[in-house]
Amino acid sequence: MSTQPVQPLTLKVPLFPLRTVLFPAGPLPLRVFEPRYLDMVSRCLREQSPFGVLLLLQGSETGAAHTASVGTLARITDWYQGSDGILGITVTGAERFELMSVDRLPDGLHVGVVQTLPPDPVVPLPGKYQPMAEILQAILDDLGKLYGGVPRRFEDSGWVGCRFAEILPIPLEQKQHCLQLDDPVERLEFLRPMLRSVRWETTQ
Repeated sequence: MSTQPVQPLTLKVPLFPLRTVLFPAGPLPLRVFEPRYLDMVSRCLREQSPFGVLLLLQGSETGAAHTASVGTLARITDWYQGSDGILGITVTGAERFELMSVDRLPDGLHVGVVQTLPPDPVVPLPGKYQPMAEILQAILDDLGKLYGGVPRRFEDSGWVGCRFAEILPIPLEQKQHCLQLDDPVERLEFLRPMLRSVRWETTQ
């Protein structure tokens, strides 16, 4: 049975430049204290709308920023007030997007026109990568609460690759490369040597 291709959407969303890469279906905890981002979070909670996370390449998270052109929409799934009074939120990655244009509002908030990108095709995990799924299961169990509510799809090449890309201690440029790859098996092949380098892979 054939499936209809997902049509891209053009959206206008607030942007949160960060020194991290958010992947589809992945969790990300954030602490929010800047007034512009507090207002953004309040609005997103009220309207149940997403904001865009983009890797910060130059500049600062609190000032002028030069970002990657491909990012991920973030949906707020939890929030709490910390003992220090700072707002904490947890977001989950939704669709990837390409940044088409960006404006900076008077309060410093960046707002972008973005176009969503197609999701990873669903590709069953090839047998040669099965050891990666087994290692990932053990890692997620060790990570505890953050991944406790994340639906697990160890049979899906795209899901396994995205989880390793967000968890592995690799340079942000390599994480961004993984986000921009459209082939989930190519992403797995890119990441597999890095598992050996951090001694997380026990089988050749």
